[in-house]
Amino acid sequence: MGFFLKNNYSEMNFDYVIIGGGSAGCVLANRLSENPKISVCLIEAGGKGNSSLVRIPIGLSLMVPSKINNWAFESEPQAAFNGRRSYLPRGKALGGTSAINAMIYIRGDRYDYDHWAQLGNEGWSYKDVLPYFLHSENNLNLTNQYHGNQGPLPVCDVQSDNSVPKKFLKGAQEAGYSINKDFNGQNQEGFGMYQVTQKEGERWSSARAYIEPIQSRKNLTVLTNTRVHKILIQDRTAVGVEIKRKGQSKTNSIHANKEVLLCAGAFQSPQILMLSGIGDSHLLNQFQIGVEHHLPGVGQNLHDHPNFFFLSRSNDLDTLGFSPKGIIKLLVDFWRYYREKRGFLASNGPEAGGFVKLGENSPAPDVQFHFMMAIVEDHFRKLHFRHGYSLNVCLLRPKSRGYVSLHDANPLSAPKINLNFYDNKDDLKQIVEGFKVAKKILVSQSMSTITKARLNYENINTDEEIIALIRAKGDNTYHPAGSCKMGKDEMSVVDSKLKVHGIKGLRVVDASIMPTPIGGNLNAPIIMIAEKAADMIRAESK
Repeated sequence: MGFFLKNNYSEMNFDYVIIGGGSAGCVLANRLSENPKISVCLIEAGGKGNSSLVRIPIGLSLMVPSKINNWAFESEPQAAFNGRRSYLPRGKALGGTSAINAMIYIRGDRYDYDHWAQLGNEGWSYKDVLPYFLHSENNLNLTNQYHGNQGPLPVCDVQSDNSVPKKFLKGAQEAGYSINKDFNGQNQEGFGMYQVTQKEGERWSSARAYIEPIQSRKNLTVLTNTRVHKILIQDRTAVGVEIKRKGQSKTNSIHANKEVLLCAGAFQSPQILMLSGIGDSHLLNQFQIGVEHHLPGVGQNLHDHPNFFFLSRSNDLDTLGFSPKGIIKLLVDFWRYYREKRGFLASNGPEAGGFVKLGENSPAPDVQFHFMMAIVEDHFRKLHFRHGYSLNVCLLRPKSRGYVSLHDANPLSAPKINLNFYDNKDDLKQIVEGFKVAKKILVSQSMSTITKARLNYENINTDEEIIALIRAKGDNTYHPAGSCKMGKDEMSVVDSKLKVHGIKGLRVVDASIMPTPIGGNLNAPIIMIAEKAADMIRAESK
């Protein structure tokens, strides 16, 4: 496998060219290159994603708030947030966001996929997608019909041995909620410990799971630090890509003999399509981009999980803080991690959480919770040096939809992103109810024993006060999806085979194809989508 190719780019021809080395791209590169007669090129804008900061789980606390392996996008000013911009971390390295995320392994509820099928997307029901979850998974702790144990992606329990999440779970029980030992099993509802994509206390990104083990394959070429400027279209057929490698002044072309596979994520996949002349013709004309195909749904239907963080100071030294005893404990944890790969450095941050239905008629949980042993304010960008913890509540199936657009025709510009949270008033009503569930747990007896001060919710009681606080401090959960949605209506971008409507030889394979929100974290569903896409591609190429 080569991380750089020969200088004569005009001679670069591959059967499949994959744009984006995130979770979907890494899966496709692995599965398609299993056939030695097939040549594959994987193109990633970031670096190799194999540093210690990536491998040590707690390294996310340094990458998420910075530009280390991170695109660090910002949204347009959000009306629902009093004009604030949302901060939008996205992985920029092999492995994509799986190189910087909290490693939580959640598939979503079976309702999500059955709903996709009901919308007319054949082959995407829960029974259709479950085999691909099993095919990818190597669960090191659970063995039953809901889990795979031989896939390339390790999944296991968190190795931090922290006592505080158990106190949170006891508080949830005191508040009247059940304990769930497997969110990916028969039922998602309840509270429990999250499983994570780790092995022996280290992060296992999609690159580590799917790319590192196959570096010797001669039919796979991986280009890092390489930007795709646009997809090359001839006679409504994708024939290759135009790229520019870091440090070079000129662009070059790579030819795709069979297909171009776009895996750049919910923000950049629609951006690349638009830069390539595929999108709403009115917008493309505005930026003097030649229209290859009028497809008005490109960039529309963007959705994410809006959230709010409860912040509390604590007297428990198992929460992160920089007291004299806390610093000594942290130094001991550093030593323990390098000896045993356990302890605080093995933590993914939100070790525990849960899923709750807000109404009797809810077909699936409406809100999700993430409990963290540190005070997390403004995406780790505002530091708190005292001990504390945080609880995040996020709305899983918002009705509001945003969009991705262009600032200009420059491929190096960031995409224009509008999350448009709470445009639908039902979303605001639901997050208020989720807020109340969280507060009920936080004032439980168990949580009160470790709470020294409630920093931002002590005297917030009425719906009006809750709404005002959410507008002042709420944000997103880093789960963007839906901007190249799968479907049959006029605003769909891909069909159920993930082929772009109206363009041959081009598929989108990432979270942007999700027609409606998934009830949970997105990394596992994205890997499933790519596993299924690889099967569909191989079946058609025979």
